[in-house]
Amino acid sequence: DSDAGSEELVLTPAELIRSLEQAWLNEKFAPELLESKPEIIECVVEQLDHMEANLKRAKKGDLKVSVHRMEIERIRYVLSSYLRCRLVKIEKFFPHVLEKEKSRPEGEPSILSPEEFAFAKEYMANTETYLKNVALKHMPPNLQKVSLLKSVPKPNLDSFVFLRVLERQENILVEPETDEQREYTIDLEEGSQHLIRYKTIAPLVASGAVQLI
Repeated sequence: DSDAGSEELVLTPAELIRSLEQAWLNEKFAPELLESKPEIIECVVEQLDHMEANLKRAKKGDLKVSVHRMEIERIRYVLSSYLRCRLVKIEKFFPHVLEKEKSRPEGEPSILSPEEFAFAKEYMANTETYLKNVALKHMPPNLQKVSLLKSVPKPNLDSFVFLRVLERQENILVEPETDEQREYTIDLEEGSQHLIRYKTIAPLVASGAVQLI
């Protein structure tokens, strides 16, 4: 965390916004919930507060005020869309999200912020209570239990995504599309764009080597 804090200190406002936009696009196009980025969110909120304070000190009628106001609204939209996208995924895949968090190895980054974790647990508890009161209690005793992990669909990691390569990658293993094909490897050149199965490049999304588009 101290390293993360040091990293944030050297980020310029432009780099910070680019980091937010990258996290937003990856979250928007990835079929699964990605790692939480609380440090980026915190820094963006602080930057927005700073920009708002500067606007209040600006002279009325200054053309720059309207331009900066538009930029603030654009950043707020990206931030809101990013957080909303994550909440939608949590609601859609909540049992699998909580199970992944539960089995997360010590030291591995969490996919949930503390607030998202609390929301996911409350959402699951409310869902279980609703199912019990509305349906399960009216069924035979042997049918009054339901596994949400089995009932709620998992994220489709086999879905295809578009990506742009930010850092050259070699020997990426690609699974065959049909039984007649064999596994093969490809090199991803920096700046190139591809349509590829998500689970093939999921680690590259996490590391920042590729950008979903």
